[in-house]
Amino acid sequence: MMKNYAFKLIAIGIAIVFLGTGCASIVSKGTYSLSINSNPNNVKVSITDKKGQEIYLGTTPATARLKASAGFFSKAEYQVKLSSPGYADKIIPVNFKMDGWYFGNILFGGLIGMLIVDPATGAMWKIEEEFINETLQQSSTASIEPEVKILDVNEVPDSWKTHMVKIN
Repeated sequence: MMKNYAFKLIAIGIAIVFLGTGCASIVSKGTYSLSINSNPNNVKVSITDKKGQEIYLGTTPATARLKASAGFFSKAEYQVKLSSPGYADKIIPVNFKMDGWYFGNILFGGLIGMLIVDPATGAMWKIEEEFINETLQQSSTASIEPEVKILDVNEVPDSWKTHMVKIN
């Protein structure tokens, strides 16, 4: 009799755990670490969300914690901008996709997990790529200083001469 009672309590406890949580919430997470490396090092990192709000500012190498959800049933999207003097800026999109464990709610989490828990916690979304490793290209305009040159008409290339205007 006592064994039967203990077995029922354990079974009820397990059922509450599975019914009270979503499947993706059990095996996945609502925030992810994004590692960012660059060549050269010490590059400025700015991460903005899909509303354009800056949510992270630092330098490489860096690790940022990103939420998978941008609201109920809405996946997050981010833009990582890498910038350094003398180099062209680089913008890398960070996207999330549906986590396959979300469909485990059909077996384990039920409607509560599928319609409430996983969408509310963001566990229904999974980051596509957890690592960024970029090499910045040197900017061709960074080394050119503005200047004024006075040329003799004989030094002007022929292709420029058609655009010349005579001044009296």
